[in-house]
Amino acid sequence: MDNRLPYYMTYPMPFLFDDDRVNRRDYDYMKSIYPDTAKRLLPFVEEECDRLEYKGSMMYDEYPDRLQLRLMCRRIYDRAKEGEDEAGEWLHELIEVMAYQELCRRRCERRSCRRKLY
Repeated sequence: MDNRLPYYMTYPMPFLFDDDRVNRRDYDYMKSIYPDTAKRLLPFVEEECDRLEYKGSMMYDEYPDRLQLRLMCRRIYDRAKEGEDEAGEWLHELIEVMAYQELCRRRCERRSCRRKLY
């Protein structure tokens, strides 16, 4: 009996378009291990980013306006501070970091999706 494997099975190739799924799964896992305060803030940040996700948005500018970014973070802070006991400057800075990270992730996803269509 011949126990040889076909060539395509001896050297398994990774899926070509599997990177996005792996990156998304990795990102979701990292979000799941956020500290409690960050988990409570995440819906506010994602909601604000969802609101800004449209064609021609300042989110997708090559260099987003710093004032507009700070105003966006201020809107998030104003909604989020109601649920926090000790809302201070640290909360505002955490919101800024989370918002900028979320914007960066969405910009990267948009760039990779646009590249696939061409």
